This record gives sequence, C-alpha cells and structure tokens, in this order.
Amino acid sequence: MTRFLVVPQWQGSPSSRAMRLIDGAEAIAEDLPRSAVTRVEVPAEAGEAVGTGIRRFSTLSRVRDAIGELLQSTDEPAVVIGGDCAVAVPAIAAAAARHPSLAVVWFDAHGDLHTPDSSPSGALAGMALRAAIEAGPFAPTPPATPARTVLVGARALDDAEADTLADSPITRMTADALADTEALADAVTATGADAVYVHIDLDILDPAGIVGLLEPVPFGADPAHVTASLARLRERMPLVGASISGFAPATRDAAVEDLGTILRLVGAVA
Repeated sequence: MTRFLVVPQWQGSPSSRAMRLIDGAEAIAEDLPRSAVTRVEVPAEAGEAVGTGIRRFSTLSRVRDAIGELLQSTDEPAVVIGGDCAVAVPAIAAAAARHPSLAVVWFDAHGDLHTPDSSPSGALAGMALRAAIEAGPFAPTPPATPARTVLVGARALDDAEADTLADSPITRMTADALADTEALADAVTATGADAVYVHIDLDILDPAGIVGLLEPVPFGADPAHVTASLARLRERMPLVGASISGFAPATRDAAVEDLGTILRLVGAVA
C-alpha cells in the first residue's frame, strides 16, 4: 500500500501568503486513507539562514532530516504531500539510495534552479531542483543528476535559471507536449534510467484548471494530459517515489473546488 507523508511546510516559499500551504496540505490529507497517512511535524518558527544564504534554513533542515528518516525506515512506496517544493529533495534522496540510476521528472511552472547566490528571494523552493542535482548547503551530496532530469512545463524562468538550462543536459518539455501521452515516457526512457521519481508542483497546471495557487502562471498543462502521461510512464518504468506541492487555497472551504483535480493527480502517482 502507498504511504503518504503529509508535510505542511511553508518556510521554503518566497510568497507573503506562504502559510496557505499549511491549509493546502491538510486539506489533501483529509481525503487520504487515514491508516496510510503519516504527518511530519513542521516547526512553527520561521528559522534562520545560519550563513547559508537560504532563508529559514535551520527549520527547513530539521524537516528535511525528519522526512529522510521516515522514508529510509521503510521499503513501502511513498508520496510526500507538501507544502512547498523543498519537501521533494529528501524524498528524492531516499529513492536514489535504493535506485542509483534514478530519473527525476519535475513538473513546475518555475525552474527551481537558483543557487543561494543567484536567488532574488533566498527561498529554498526556488532552489529545490538545483539542490537535487548539484551540491549545495541543503544537499551536500546531490541525489540526482542533470542528465537524468526532465523538467516539464517550466514557463516562468528567471535569467539565471535560463542560463543554467542553456548549459545543462536537463531535458525540457513544454506543458503542451504532454498532449502526446508517449512524450514523457520517451523522454525519461532516453535518460537511461531504470526507475523514476515524480515531483508535481501544482502550478504546472493551467490556472483555468486549479484555483488554489500562490503564483498562477498562464498556459499550463491540462490535468488530463498530466495523468495520462504519468499512466503511460508507469507502464514503461517503475515509479519509486513522488511528491505533490504548492496547494494554497484561500480558505479551507475554497479547497473543495480543487480537490477533485488534485486527488486525480495523487492517484496517478500513488
């Protein structure tokens, strides 16, 4: 049975409304099987950078370690429910420890490829993919590699991220490319990986399909194309870990409007 780790972490987000991520994670959790849910305690305090260049690093590193310990203690497949995108980094590390040739599929409207030096906000969510593929303060030993990374739907890139991608072996796919259900599986297979981890930031979706986002970006993916592409990917390669982040409803009542879409995505990776 799939295990769900619910991590209502907001400290990695650059948004002034980041605490909405707490309600988003809890709203998703309420519709998951209770016996399969483990909640990771997120400290209430914001935390300090402690000289890393990453805002709130002291708190973020505590949550990272808690996620890692839980995932390393079991062989059950797990889906991490955030919170912000940084919750994916320790989950990728746990999957890579068991599958050294792991591919990472990163669905996101943003690149999440900043470093502490290039980030305009110092927010870890904007550095999360970079932390998974390049050594830095948050992940001194990166669990994944650029050559086995597929970035899907990124359409709001800062200049520093665009420059990084220009010189990187990361595979890029547009949101529109998901209309071909074979395209994602083909891209991942081409990396030579033998297993895959999937991270979904909900802002990959077009704002017409989901309301509860901190930073909606136009021209996103159709949810049906995402789920169909994931189904085909799973037919061709084992999915050994996943995370979903970025749900930030304005109110608990407003969350209901989006939960059908979100739960279909959960089902696609669970």
